[in-house]
Amino acid sequence: MLFTQLAWALPPEHETRRLMLAVEKAVENQQWGQAGEYLNRLQALDTKKPDDYAFYRGRVMYEAGHYNEAMAALEAYVTQAGEKGEHYTEALELITSVEQARKEEGDVASAAQSQGEPVAKIEPADGNSVEQLQKLYLASTPREALERHANSLLSQNAWRAGNGRVINANQTPDVVYQVSSDTGALQVQETRKLDDGRSEVVSSRLPVYGINPLLKWDCPDDGRTCWIYDPRDGSRWLKLGGQADTTQALARTLGDLIRRLQSPS
Repeated sequence: MLFTQLAWALPPEHETRRLMLAVEKAVENQQWGQAGEYLNRLQALDTKKPDDYAFYRGRVMYEAGHYNEAMAALEAYVTQAGEKGEHYTEALELITSVEQARKEEGDVASAAQSQGEPVAKIEPADGNSVEQLQKLYLASTPREALERHANSLLSQNAWRAGNGRVINANQTPDVVYQVSSDTGALQVQETRKLDDGRSEVVSSRLPVYGINPLLKWDCPDDGRTCWIYDPRDGSRWLKLGGQADTTQALARTLGDLIRRLQSPS
C-alpha cells in the first residue's frame, strides 16, 4: 500500500504557486479536465490560496456544467478580490452566464427551494438522538458517537466504479473516507484505489470555525454517485456511492459534529 501525506517535493507555498501556474496555463489552452485536476490538488494543500484560485475554480466548474459549485466559487472570488481583482469583470460576466445556464436547466432559485440541491438539517442523524448513538456505539461522549456513526455511514456508502447500474457492494471500494475530530478541525482520511491495484491514502484537515454546518449534498447525473460539498467554497468534497438516504444522514451527522466542534463544552 502506498501512503502519501500530501507529499510534494516542494514546500507547500511553492507548490501552491506552481499548481496555480499550471491551472492558468490549462485554462488558457481550454484543457478543462487538466485544469480541474490541478485545482483538486490545490484544494488538498493546507495553505492559503490566492484569490485567483476561486476564480479559476468557478471558470472550470462552469465549463464542466457544475453550476452550483461555479456560482459559489465565483461569488467567493468577487467578495475576496473586489473591484481591483484582475478577473473581477470576467467573474461578474460568468456569474450572469451561470444564472442563464441554471434557468435553461430549470435550476432557478425558486425551483431550488422545492426540488433542488438538498441541504442537511441539524437534527438527530437517522432519526436517532445522540444519546441513542452513544448507547449504540458504546461511546463515552457525543462527539465520539457522531464520529463512529459518520464512519459507519461512510463505509456503507463508499464509492465503487462500474459501468452498469448494478454495483457489487462486496468489491473493494475505489474511494472510501474516514473522519476524526481534533481541536477546531475535522480530519478526513481518503483512501483511493490506484490503477495498478495499490492504494493511496491522503489526509486533509477542515477547520470548522467560520463555516456553515448545514452541509449541502446531491446525487446528480445518473444517481450512481452522491456528493457532499465543501462548506468553505461549495466545491465537491466527499465522493460517495448512490445511496441518497445514507448521504443525507451522513451530511446531518457531519453537520452535527462540526457544530459541536465549533462550540466545545
